[in-house]
Amino acid sequence: MEHKSMVALRGMNTGLFGQQVPRIGSMLYSEWNFIRGSRHFLSPKIATFVPHRKGRGVYASWFVSSQIARSVFTLGTVAVLPFYTLMVLAPKAKLTKRSIESTVPYVILGLLYAYLLYLSWTPDTIRLMFANKYWLPELSSIAKMFTSEMTLASAWIHLLAVDLFAARQVYLDGLDNEIETRHSVSLCLLFCPIGIVTHVITKILAKGAQNTQKTT
Repeated sequence: MEHKSMVALRGMNTGLFGQQVPRIGSMLYSEWNFIRGSRHFLSPKIATFVPHRKGRGVYASWFVSSQIARSVFTLGTVAVLPFYTLMVLAPKAKLTKRSIESTVPYVILGLLYAYLLYLSWTPDTIRLMFANKYWLPELSSIAKMFTSEMTLASAWIHLLAVDLFAARQVYLDGLDNEIETRHSVSLCLLFCPIGIVTHVITKILAKGAQNTQKTT
């Protein structure tokens, strides 16, 4: 008469960046026979599986996207600073006038924005932008969009381009009307609407002062 039994000894599995490491374990076999008595032997067992490459691919994709977003964010910020510096420190210099009249910075910022927009675009982008039943944006949906670093970076490039263009208009208007614009241009860098309002107020005050001088 013979009797066999089997006991599984569990191993341990781990994960690294979303990819599992094989589970290693063993099987303990017991065999009893009336004539030969009992015998025990251990059989190693290595679990087989298909590597989970998707998790690693998603992690690598996220890492690359994050690096691109941060690099373009820094590049765009550094690119506009020389123009603001010229308008504030040397507003009447020929170099400043030639630089501000150029369209090169807007082309560069436009290309950077288009590149980030392409990378951040998903099938849900339009749905999040026009989530309202009247096809109007909703704050909660826009907030979901900006959870992505790529989307945030594209929005920042968008702001840099618009703010620089507004600062350019303020600067050129100041040259045409001989009005001080350095304070307004400085505000346009980070607080563009306030910079525009400041320029309007400065222009009104300057014209009022000129009219007063004429009458006296």
